[in-house]
This record gives sequence, C-alpha cells and structure tokens, in this order.
Amino acid sequence: MNAPVLVINCGSSSIKYALIPASAESPRQFGLAERLGSAEATLKGSDGRGDTFTRSLSGADHATALETILHCLEGQHPGAVGHRIVHGGERFTRAVLIDDDVVGAIEATAALAPLHNPANLEGVRATRTLFPDLPQVAVFDTAFHQSLPPRAYRYALPEALYRDHGIRRYGFHGTSHAHVSRRADALSGIQGGWLTAHLGNGCSTCAVWQGASLDTSMGLTPLEGLVMGTRSGDVDPGLHAHLARQLGWSLDDIDRVLNRDSGLLGLSGLSNDMRELEQAAAEGHAGARLAIEVFCYRVAKSLAALSCALPRLDGIVFTGGIGENAPAVRRRIVAALPHFGIALDDDANEATVRGHEARIDAAGPQLWVIPTDEEGRIALETRQLIEEACA
Repeated sequence: MNAPVLVINCGSSSIKYALIPASAESPRQFGLAERLGSAEATLKGSDGRGDTFTRSLSGADHATALETILHCLEGQHPGAVGHRIVHGGERFTRAVLIDDDVVGAIEATAALAPLHNPANLEGVRATRTLFPDLPQVAVFDTAFHQSLPPRAYRYALPEALYRDHGIRRYGFHGTSHAHVSRRADALSGIQGGWLTAHLGNGCSTCAVWQGASLDTSMGLTPLEGLVMGTRSGDVDPGLHAHLARQLGWSLDDIDRVLNRDSGLLGLSGLSNDMRELEQAAAEGHAGARLAIEVFCYRVAKSLAALSCALPRLDGIVFTGGIGENAPAVRRRIVAALPHFGIALDDDANEATVRGHEARIDAAGPQLWVIPTDEEGRIALETRQLIEEACA
C-alpha cells in the first residue's frame, strides 16, 4: 500500500493525528485538536512543508474536528486509518481490522481503561462515519505484552479473579517498547535481550527478548510500576485500606491522589516536569532533589528486576521525553546499576538530546538513546495488516 496512513489518538476532549507516508524520507503532517466541546477548542498542526498553523474549533465535537483535520491535509488522502486503543484485554494480541464485533469487544474492556477506551472509540466512530470505505485498524497498547508468560502476568490472587474478571498484568506503552527494541536490533545487529525504559510523564520499563515482551513494569492499569509525573507507581496494596480507615478517604479520593497528585509532583511539592525539577534541585530545592533521586532509583530497581526475565542482557534503551532529553537522569540510573558492568560515555550522553539517536556506552552492555515513534509504529502495523489481508 503506497498511500499514507492517518494515525488517530483520540482522547476525551482531544485528537492527536499524524499522516504517515509510505516512504520514511517523506515529510509527515501532524497536529493536535484539543479542548473539544468548548469555546476554546483549537487545532494546531504542521503541514507538509513544516509550516505550523492554528485553527479555531469553537464548540467542535470529534467529528467536526476530524473534518477540519482532513481539510488541512493538503489534498492527501489516506489509504487507511490506524487507531491507538489503550486496552485490548486478553483478546487482542495484535492489530486488527475494525468491524462491529471489534468495536463491541473494545467497549467490553472499558472497565479496565475507563479513561481511555471510551475516548479512543470516539475517534473510531467518527472516522468510520467520515471514511466508510477506508480500512480502519485498531492498534493496542497492551498487545505487545501479550507474550508475557503466566509467571509474569498473574497476580497472587484467587484464580476466580483472573478467570472471571480478567484481573492480571497487561502492561502499556507497547507501541513504544516495540518500536525502540526493534530499532535497537537494527542498530546493533543483535536480536537479543533489551531492557527498554520509556520515561516521560508516564513511565514504564520492559524486558524484550528477540522481539517479544517477557515482562514489564505496568500492570492491570497504567498506575503500577515506576514513579511518574503525577502517578505514584508501586505502593503498598494496604495503603488504600489505611487511608480509608485513618483519613476517611473514599476510593475516588485515593484514586485521584495516586493518579494526579503523586509521583514527581507529590514528592517535590513543586512540579511534574523533570526540567523544572532539575533546575530547582540545582538551586537547592530539597523536594526536587528527593523526587529526582527516588525517580532514578526506582527506574534502576525496575531494570534490575526485569533483567531476570532475559536469557542474556545485550543493552538498555532510553526513550520518551525524559529518557531522550535528560542526560543527568540517564547518568544517575546507570550509576545505580554497577553490577551490570556498564561504563557510560559521558560526552556522548551529554550530547544526546532533542531527538538525537545515539549509542552512549563506553564499555559493557550497550546503552542507546532512541526517540520513540508511536505514530510510526501504529502506521507500520496498520500497513502490514492491510497488506496481509490483500495478499
């Protein structure tokens, strides 16, 4: 298929899009429609020449915003639409062509991702209306991790909770971990064992062996695992009962605090932005220093634990907004893993920011910084599925 793929990532009040050409050398068009449904709704994007634009979308819903996006694509018509769907449960182990049954199955997993799957389906419904004859493909964040063995995905809970209610570890950021591990294979010439660290406002780690995910840090929800921008990551499961009994907090109160008021923001009392925290720490802010130390230690601790899943460790890959742009954070994480035998190339580490791809080790297992490309991965899986269907 030579036509471009339109990638849609739909939120409850936003649409992130990218038009991905078949050729990697051709420029992409991309943008973000946000605050949909309000008078302040806007569309900001970049056209095929790299020029930026802003359009008012006052009062627009998802369907109206998509119609405006189409007018901004400079006459380029997609050959297919690829949708990011956060949770596919156990049913979806790979990308699938969307039909009514698939839509129903995604709706059925809404309880596992109540903030994401219903919003993702808004985009599916709107594009199916606008493009009734175009193939539409669902690409799931969780699908890459469906290769986890039971010892990695099962919680130590009664069997009925798994059998009847699907309570297990699913993992997320699958498109990012898939992209950077595949890219590491290509750059290194090794299809072996990689520890990948997607570090941004949301964070997760993954153990990848010969292209398959064997374990990951996120679980039933994207709250499990590492310290994140505003999410706590791992806490004692008894915390919920303790807060309810001692402080009288409701489940909604606890959920809000763990998801929105914790992480780097909660530890620092200042910000969820690593750039602001690094500056504040340099100026002596104790909370910022603590937040950075806890963040880096927990990433290193997770990588060390996930190494148990790999027959052999060939290297570590950093990606995501923090992983790609914070040399000091990468340095702290590597320093906390002396038993891995990795020597950091300090000059290469400091120079690798702002979308640059580079190897940053001096000795031992390889260290790579590889920019994530979730839209590109969704387009790739969409294109592959359609070509298979037409073969």
